[in-house]
Amino acid sequence: MAITGIDHVQLAMPPGSEDTARAFYRDIIGLREADKPEHLRVNGGCWFESGTAHIHLGVDEAFAPARKAHPALLVEDLAALAAQLREKGVAFKPGKPLEGYARGDITDPFGNRIELMQRL
Repeated sequence: MAITGIDHVQLAMPPGSEDTARAFYRDIIGLREADKPEHLRVNGGCWFESGTAHIHLGVDEAFAPARKAHPALLVEDLAALAAQLREKGVAFKPGKPLEGYARGDITDPFGNRIELMQRL
């Protein structure tokens, strides 16, 4: 048996925050909202994707942001994206050096950490 990849990463959000999630993940960082299967819509939340990156936002009644655990999204042009994010009011913190990558962190409106990485 071999693991062949990651299908998606799930992050938590407070109940009733779907519009806030859409405003950030769709409108600010540019992911496309994916359709949730009908039988899962009753749980709330929303799904987003771009290329092979899939992020699912799930409702958690006892929500606490993920400040250490995080998805790391590959981007084409980190400097340009960081500038666009700053223009939209999203703080960007440059990351520590990692050979072969430029990287930095943002947080979603719920306080979840998201790492952005560009292969050099």
